[in-house]
Amino acid sequence: MSAPQEANPVAESPVAAKPLAESPAVETPAEESPVLYERRGPVAFVTMNRPRYRNAQNSAMTYALDAALYRAADDGEVKVVVLGGAGDHFSAGHDIGTPGRDAHLPFDRRAGLWWDHSDKQGAESRYARESEVYLGMCRRWRELPKPVIASVQGACVAGGLMLAWVCDLIVASEDAFFADPVVRMGIPGVEYFAHPWVMPPRIAKEFLFTGDRISAQRGYEVGMVNRVVPRAELAERTVELAERIAQMPRLGLALTKRAVNQAEDLQGMHAGMDSVFGLHHLAHAHNAEVATDSLGGMDIAAMKQKAGGA
Repeated sequence: MSAPQEANPVAESPVAAKPLAESPAVETPAEESPVLYERRGPVAFVTMNRPRYRNAQNSAMTYALDAALYRAADDGEVKVVVLGGAGDHFSAGHDIGTPGRDAHLPFDRRAGLWWDHSDKQGAESRYARESEVYLGMCRRWRELPKPVIASVQGACVAGGLMLAWVCDLIVASEDAFFADPVVRMGIPGVEYFAHPWVMPPRIAKEFLFTGDRISAQRGYEVGMVNRVVPRAELAERTVELAERIAQMPRLGLALTKRAVNQAEDLQGMHAGMDSVFGLHHLAHAHNAEVATDSLGGMDIAAMKQKAGGA
């Protein structure tokens, strides 16, 4: 491994240099960042840092991730990015119930031109916000012109899937599991609807219809995961792969990534996501009319109960 060239003290985190560090949404002490950034030689490490909440993604984390990935893109020394999560889990998904939930707060928009959602109501608010922080951000990150490797342990659920799927490669520990249980809310999958492209359509249907977890090994068998490794070796094996890729020419990597992304879009990925995003919001609106809220009355406890207490 290369000797560290940039350490990751909190003062060096991408959030510390951004207005997000002062956001009222950050529930951790001011000196802690929801995302950590470190560079070792040609590899940048971007780490979600809410382990107490299984790295649930609030808006503060989302914009911190954007700042970190932009930083990696802008650094000429970085050739490969590794995205991971601190603690036992990669990410349990979007924040729907921690003390740091901040869906109601305004943030400076980065991924599109939709208006501020925080002073709007109903579908106008939700559609604007999710166009920005979910679908828009994921599309923005997918186009980062450097290879990104997801290093996944433990839970990779719903919004966590979205983050893993925007990465070019996925290295998963043997204890990792993947799930998109939002059909329990009456919603047809997460906002970044990559399911039919990251796995065969019939597998995607089963995955969504049941809401069941699939193991890292099953993810490998259906082509969603590149490598499955022992948990104790996850960091080392991910770094080995990143450093091997970093030996390739930067422009060659960028053009190759762009070529494959374009092929996916020609197969309908971009237009398909737009279509399903509309269905996703139809489901939210239906829930708001007939249930207690736009999530169909489902909170963290109810989702765990439906999943058998997991």
